[in-house]
Amino acid sequence: MVRHRVRIMDGFSIILLTCLLIYYCFEYEVFEAFSRDDARGKSIDLNEMLLISSFVLGCMVIFTIRRLREQKKETRRRVAAEQEVRALAYHDALTGLPNRRSFDDALLAAVNSPPRAGGSHAVLLLDLNGFKRVNDVFGHAVGDEVLIRVAGYLNACLREDDLVARLGGDEFAILSKHLSGPEAATSIALRVIECLASPVTTGDARHLIGVGIGIALAPQDGTTPAEVLRKADIALYRAKSRGYSDLCFFEEDMDVHVRERHRVEQELLAALDEGRLQAFYQPLVELKSRQIRGFEALARWNHPFLEDLSPDRFIPIAEESGLIGRLTDQLLEQACTDVAGWPGDVVLAFNVSPTLLHDSEFPTRVLAILARSGLPSWRLELEITESAMVKDLKAAQECLGLLRAAGVKIALDDFGTGYSSLYHLRNFKVDRLKIDRSFIESMSTDKDSAAIVRALVGLGAGLGLEVTAEGVETGEQARLLEEQGCAQVQGFLFSEAVSSREASQLVFSRWAKEGEGDALASAP
Repeated sequence: MVRHRVRIMDGFSIILLTCLLIYYCFEYEVFEAFSRDDARGKSIDLNEMLLISSFVLGCMVIFTIRRLREQKKETRRRVAAEQEVRALAYHDALTGLPNRRSFDDALLAAVNSPPRAGGSHAVLLLDLNGFKRVNDVFGHAVGDEVLIRVAGYLNACLREDDLVARLGGDEFAILSKHLSGPEAATSIALRVIECLASPVTTGDARHLIGVGIGIALAPQDGTTPAEVLRKADIALYRAKSRGYSDLCFFEEDMDVHVRERHRVEQELLAALDEGRLQAFYQPLVELKSRQIRGFEALARWNHPFLEDLSPDRFIPIAEESGLIGRLTDQLLEQACTDVAGWPGDVVLAFNVSPTLLHDSEFPTRVLAILARSGLPSWRLELEITESAMVKDLKAAQECLGLLRAAGVKIALDDFGTGYSSLYHLRNFKVDRLKIDRSFIESMSTDKDSAAIVRALVGLGAGLGLEVTAEGVETGEQARLLEEQGCAQVQGFLFSEAVSSREASQLVFSRWAKEGEGDALASAP
């Protein structure tokens, strides 16, 4: 009713005016007609009927013209609305760049139009480095401004025929058609890196924004949009792992690696469901007396088909896939339960993944595991790498500070490699420093490494912290560490990581045999 109100009003107006005209013609002689009967009654003659008909016809013509004009206006409004909807559907609202849908359509058209012989279409996937820090520190409004500036830089440094789109977040994509080969794609990627090399200025702040670029070529790397994008994404993952700003072309071995990684991830999930991961234990030995003071728990996975997978291989996959929380909880509970049955002064050292520092529930879960296992909190020592502490000191303080307040000890692992300072050691309370094995391996042949070890041992002593040297494999290394005052060591010289049963034999014998790397020889 509301939509057609103008038409209804026009119709009522025509009907009303027609009725008034008929009444007027009925009451008065509009056209004088001479008749022999001057006293004829009131009536409407033919001329008046023609007048009324002409009036009605004229009104209908006007009504029709008005309707046509309204229809044209409505058509123009609909066309404009459709164009606006299409623009919104195919363009990013923030940057004005084409969006993912627009890029997918353009890529489909490019794949269906193969380049000339020897040529290729290039897809470049871009991911900004350092953008999350901008959002965290300055807020999303400044982050949006940075994205707008980056979009402008990308448009300025590309060819006229190149398409640059924002796929979402801080991800962008470039489609360059009919390139002569990989060299041309490399030139485009280098121009992008150069454009983003200078800080992005917003207000009074300057933001360093790097970019990782993954490149895939069509038809060499794929003949469908999905395949080309998948391989460009694989190349992007490799590029981001290399450094702050870098580019990487897709290679077939990357695809093999990704598929193998996916298989390991699925197998790891099944292993966690079935409880097939085990905690093994490497002794922490008092260097002077050769007595075992504790054990470091290490993850071991005896896979039936992939043979024994080292932690260096499956732990990063667990971190990236979000399984590290489950893995840590399972192994920590197993280790706490084992160690709780050993003599009361044996300490359990356990590595904490940096990703867990941002898990607000992690301290609660650790304390719950201690309560269930019956292991006193002071017998648990959680290890965090020095690089993780330096990267996010606040998160480490908030997460591990709660555990330290509950009595859990904290050790700084790989000490000497994370560019920490006395400021970090003062503000992040720890109980132990673990000297990285890289210094221990070379200390007998490299004077600088020996001096660094001596300085680190002295630093720990000066701060009132216990010091442990990792990776001790020779008697010479043990002798030098003892001379420099290092109280505790671990390494293959005394024992490799062993099962719970073998560790139990060791702890009750309380003796680590130095020599052949087999402490089990002295066990009963």
